Amino acid sequence: MVGALERVLVCSPSRAGWNQLERFSEWKNLGFHHGPAFSAAQSQHDALRLELEQAGAEVLDLPSADDLTLDAVYTHDASLSTDYGLIVMRPGKRNRLPEGAHHGVFCETLNIPMFGAIAAPGTSEAGDVLWLDDRTLLVGRGYRTNADGIRQLRDLLAPKGIQVLSAPLPHGNGPAECLHLMSLISLLDGHTALVDLAALAVETVELLGPRGFHLIEIDSSERESLGCNVLALGNNRLLAIEENRKTNERLRRAGFDVRTFPGGELCLNGGGGPTCLTRPLLRG
Repeated sequence: MVGALERVLVCSPSRAGWNQLERFSEWKNLGFHHGPAFSAAQSQHDALRLELEQAGAEVLDLPSADDLTLDAVYTHDASLSTDYGLIVMRPGKRNRLPEGAHHGVFCETLNIPMFGAIAAPGTSEAGDVLWLDDRTLLVGRGYRTNADGIRQLRDLLAPKGIQVLSAPLPHGNGPAECLHLMSLISLLDGHTALVDLAALAVETVELLGPRGFHLIEIDSSERESLGCNVLALGNNRLLAIEENRKTNERLRRAGFDVRTFPGGELCLNGGGGPTCLTRPLLRG
């Protein structure tokens, strides 16, 4: 999750239909704070894309589809990249169920093989998944990823020698505003993690310590503005939301090269930061 980002899938607001009245009208049911301003959101997504390209990544666009919703812009959740191919996830948020199949079809055009898929009654969203190293997967158990989804991931990956661990997630504000594991932890490099320490379960904190992770805490005033949601670009570079100035400054003091983009409309309105907006397909 922290190697140099070389290829990444995104879905811009225009591809997700933020400029279509029928989809726009669903914003409240999907948990957005207000009706999204398409032009501002698209401009912020363009800024995100520019930062990714300047970091050396090939940026690919998910094609539009009639069954995508506003949430499709948060491309991270619907699939999981592995060394063996793509795992199509089965989101716990029902309107997002079609997204995984679109990820799978698109990745097949890139000659990325299908490794597996999560099936009912399992649910799993990649926002709940952290690669602690290349042999260990930590999966948050919460409102979007259930026990059966974790079991299916374990069954898929165990033959490859990968250990899948479960991490309990807090209730937070409930299912409508669920906290993914990556809302609470972002890996910055192989031994450093940005954390919302107060919201992490003791079990998870105790898991990270013996593995040698140094923890940097977010500024607590930036919890609601997704201060913990930071994308590792590799080679000590990070991509963050510019509004989280206090946390970003902590990261810079820790020696990281922090690049930023504005996220007030694109990120804060729908509850998804730079990790949520990107589905990394290849890292060096």
